[in-house]
Amino acid sequence: MVVLNRIYTRTGDQGLTRLADGAEVSKASDRVGAYGEVDELNAVLGLVRLETASDPALDAILARIQNDLFDLGADLATPLKPDGSPALRIVESQIARLEREIDEMNGALSPLTSFVLPGGSRASAYLHLARTACRRAERAATAFIVALPAPGAHGEALRYLNRLSDLLFVAARFANGKGDGDVLWVPAANR
Repeated sequence: MVVLNRIYTRTGDQGLTRLADGAEVSKASDRVGAYGEVDELNAVLGLVRLETASDPALDAILARIQNDLFDLGADLATPLKPDGSPALRIVESQIARLEREIDEMNGALSPLTSFVLPGGSRASAYLHLARTACRRAERAATAFIVALPAPGAHGEALRYLNRLSDLLFVAARFANGKGDGDVLWVPAANR
């Protein structure tokens, strides 16, 4: 159980923070940058959910993902333990659930005939914003993880972020009248 009795610790005043295992690191570290991007993505999803409340099924998916993102942040904030003891990590079943949800939503969409521009409905525009925040989190996590001596410790984290960006794209189309309200790219339209 997490207990937060004190909000300020003053550790950050010198540019430092603590990881999940208590180790003190620079706030400029790639690890902190990676889980910071995941935190921002979670905040963007909070905004998205203001626009998806009228679709209880989609909103429930996004609520679960927000919780998963805290798991992901814990995964990235927890170094591999030398004694091999378990840590909270993203697991295959979380990725498999995303894939099932992608397939279910995508099956209801009209076929794509062009690339999709962010827009259409407010919910769709916010979902595209979340997708780009997810891609940025994925890039930050990749940069951090591939530089580790044992990158496999966080392997499912990268797969989760990759699949989540796919889900957010499909959800953006779903929120646009199941694709009927998509704003399509027209190559060289303004020449």
